[in-house]
Amino acid sequence: MSSDSAARDETSPARSEDGRVWDVVVVGAGPAGASAAHAAASAGRRVLLLEKARLPRYKTCGGGIIGPSREALPPGFEPPLRDRVHAVTFSLNGRLTRTRRSRHTLFELVSRPEFDAGLVRAAREAGAEVRTGVTVTRVEQHGPAVPDRRTVAVVLADGTAVLARAVVGADGSASRIGAHVGVKLAHVDLGLEAEIPVPPSVAEDWAGRVLIDWGPIPGSYGWVFPKGDSLTVGVISARGEGTETKRYLDDLIARLGLAGFEPTVSSGHLTRCRSDDSPLSRGRVLVCGDAAGLLEPWTREGISFALRSGRLAGEWAVRIAEAHDAVDTRRQALNYAFAIKAGLGVEMGVGRRLYAAFARRPGVFHAAVTGLRPAWRAFARVTRGSTSFAEIVRTHPAARRVLMAVDRLG
Repeated sequence: MSSDSAARDETSPARSEDGRVWDVVVVGAGPAGASAAHAAASAGRRVLLLEKARLPRYKTCGGGIIGPSREALPPGFEPPLRDRVHAVTFSLNGRLTRTRRSRHTLFELVSRPEFDAGLVRAAREAGAEVRTGVTVTRVEQHGPAVPDRRTVAVVLADGTAVLARAVVGADGSASRIGAHVGVKLAHVDLGLEAEIPVPPSVAEDWAGRVLIDWGPIPGSYGWVFPKGDSLTVGVISARGEGTETKRYLDDLIARLGLAGFEPTVSSGHLTRCRSDDSPLSRGRVLVCGDAAGLLEPWTREGISFALRSGRLAGEWAVRIAEAHDAVDTRRQALNYAFAIKAGLGVEMGVGRRLYAAFARRPGVFHAAVTGLRPAWRAFARVTRGSTSFAEIVRTHPAARRVLMAVDRLG
């Protein structure tokens, strides 16, 4: 589509698709959107899930399923696993390497195209209608395309409008729905990743083990996640450090002896973390997952945040769809925001403090997790889902004192 055509799409009047009004329209079929669609459809509502790509599609992501992710999956859904992780090798920019092991599974690894497609199937089986290859250009809550105050128009690239009583924006970190809501960001990171096929001898060496390398750029780290006959190798750091981030990825691949293998996919992705005062709704429109800037700020783990926020968004979208006036709509939207902030928001607050301390003193974190048994146990319990960083800080005075001390290191 030309830029002139895109401009006309943004301003030209929309025409109703067929006059039908859906209870909930979800934009974006990643984990957040599929979870929202599943939750709303499971409540017996008429749900439409829109996705601009054709599924399955690649997503830049390590594909780690930690405990909170598994707990938030639809009932009966079994993720298509590529590996189970029992060991983590930590290094400090390639130095001071040490491997810690657990008798229990720490987390599981999936291929995102398979995982996301499975979640969409679960939403469809719950009753949602799914349309792929559909681009949403904007939403309208007022104007000629909107028949009444209880309706939202989701405008597509061809100029037609899909009507809904409630809309959930789950259209990724470059979200058009997030822009409509007015999502504000605290920081933005650049992730680079390569999918590298490896021979059986190399795959066997990595089976059940991941690498986490604390990187040379403040706040950065790299990873290796095994996926059977391939390795997902990636790095992440603050946006604006693109050249250094690319050099870090190249150096990581080289020092691991993987430079001789040709990647099947090389990709990049921006992760956006919301500010504390960022809105989560506007009128009858909610946002969740990456579209809302919801992720763990230190590790940038986003799958569990997507699944959990998506499920909440689907549940509250049903309530908004049933609201008969602006006051009730606002009440339900505020309840959704409260549910997000009381759970994921608290975790993000602790994560921001951890990120700030880690960016200043990565060596302290490396020494703790590799040399102190309580720190390693805390890491393992968080990945397994038996606790969270926020819960550890809340319930353990020693952990609070340590975090406060690390805060003061800068």
